Amino acid sequence: MNEAISTLNIEGFKKFKSGKVREVFSVDDRILIVATDRISAFDWVLPTLIPLKGRILTGLSVFWFEKTRHITENHLITSDIDAYPTALKKHRDMLQHRSMLVKKVKVFPVECVVRGYISGSAWKDYQATGMVTGVKYANLKQCDKFAEPVFTPATKAESGHDENITFEQAAKLIGKEHAAQLREKSIALYTFAHDYALKRGIIIADTKFEFGLADGKIMLADEIFTPDSSRFWEAGLYKPGQDQPSYDKQFVRNYLISVKWDRNSPPPDLPAEIVEKTVSRYKEAFTRLTGKNL
Repeated sequence: MNEAISTLNIEGFKKFKSGKVREVFSVDDRILIVATDRISAFDWVLPTLIPLKGRILTGLSVFWFEKTRHITENHLITSDIDAYPTALKKHRDMLQHRSMLVKKVKVFPVECVVRGYISGSAWKDYQATGMVTGVKYANLKQCDKFAEPVFTPATKAESGHDENITFEQAAKLIGKEHAAQLREKSIALYTFAHDYALKRGIIIADTKFEFGLADGKIMLADEIFTPDSSRFWEAGLYKPGQDQPSYDKQFVRNYLISVKWDRNSPPPDLPAEIVEKTVSRYKEAFTRLTGKNL
């Protein structure tokens, strides 16, 4: 099925969560995650769909989950429809390439953000305070590379915007030992993916992870190193002190800023040109990182 999907229901399976992009279903003691073609920006789900987006997010997540198992366990069981329960196989056309069968994970209430470069909310905080999540840095320009990747946790908001917090605040939420383990795993994941992507002409400027507990073990969950969860920059055009050409949804954010949308009223439709360019950027990131065409 190649047409864009806004939402979906699966006969015989309970949907227990509908996120900004993903629909989540209960499958016995497991979870089915289906990525739609919705796109969000500034905490709003936009009215315009991005064709193929769900397939790209799922394909990249599966790619990275498999590639990083040596760093940490993750919740992925399979994305192969033939390995799904029989009752799901009849929905093959709807689920193919955009779904994952995963383990149930009790997710920590902390977003694990790693920044290799200063951008986004970290740059705004730095301009205001000279600090990034409570740590002082001197003489940084926009999009400068940190000497070492920085772990900048955030609260997980069901609605509204996640809020940057310090490591100490994260430790109070989930315990010092768990916080230290998540920091170590997050930085190791980022470092591995950053070095891999850089060889393929993409800078992963920052990214976010979700971790949880399953069978007493810490597991990586949700998505990993996608254009929705990470900033992907064109390595060949990287120049500190300014915004960078990107392969992520910053392109959509920049459009919404350009039309002076107030972020309080329902967002405007995206023009066809913006949709096409967004699809092109996501596809380019997929191909460069996986070495495969969509």
